[in-house]
Amino acid sequence: MSSRRDALPLRPFGATGLEVPPLGLGAGPAGDPGLSEAEAERLLGTALDEGIALVDTAPSYGLSEERIGRHLARRRGGFVLSTKLGYGVPGVPDWTGPCITAGVERALRLLSTDVLDVAHLHSCPLDVLLRGDVVEALSRAVCAGKARVAAYSGEGDALAWAVDSGAFGAVQASVSVCDQGSLDGPLARAAARGLGVLAKRSLANAAWSGAPPTPGDAAAAAYRERWSALSLADLGLEPAELALRFTAFAPGVSSALAGTRTPERLRTLAAIVRKGPLADEIVAEVRRRWRERGAGWPGMI
Repeated sequence: MSSRRDALPLRPFGATGLEVPPLGLGAGPAGDPGLSEAEAERLLGTALDEGIALVDTAPSYGLSEERIGRHLARRRGGFVLSTKLGYGVPGVPDWTGPCITAGVERALRLLSTDVLDVAHLHSCPLDVLLRGDVVEALSRAVCAGKARVAAYSGEGDALAWAVDSGAFGAVQASVSVCDQGSLDGPLARAAARGLGVLAKRSLANAAWSGAPPTPGDAAAAAYRERWSALSLADLGLEPAELALRFTAFAPGVSSALAGTRTPERLRTLAAIVRKGPLADEIVAEVRRRWRERGAGWPGMI
């Protein structure tokens, strides 16, 4: 763990027995082939140095898994490692039991570890969850000691089913000032049931930045529209600070995931979270505007 005097505090990750900081590293940017190996190593090392002792990755994040394995193996005891399953195993059909089993082995090899702390079914459709074989394969991996916590990452009806099923110890969902719908529903139930909760898209894709959204990224486009409709720029805080502190300290959230390509930005995000929760009146206003203007907006995958 970090030796900084102002290291991020740890929180229980639901009833899993794991502890996580309020800010976790979304390691997608670390997998960008445009980032050199030296840059990726510095980024990942800075996360742990800052006390960001949760690293979340996925097979779809480019070189992320193998870079984590290459650069953080010697510090493996200092962070919670989270990844995703369900697709991307050569020669094995996606969303089948064998894909989960083979995906676990692939992840263990790439990440240079003997156990996955948190293993998510990544945006698994509800009909696949109901079929049972994929959930059972993940359960077998936990029983075999290859994963510590079976988890689900997604939105909507599938997230609601996952929370209520009893099959998972954790869930991951979109939570931000522009994506609050799950806070009063499935994530409140998840926390009450002792599930760990990871909040993705915590910075709402920097909807306030004015930069055009990535083509094909429906969430980024939706968040730009929502940010405008919610008119949150008048609350007296820099937008990234408002967004990150809102998510990291939202009721039920164990850790808010955020990604960046630069160590400098990562240090800034950690400093924001060290400020602690927003004032109660600001949180209440953010929630009021959502309920008045965005209550029907769906969670974005």
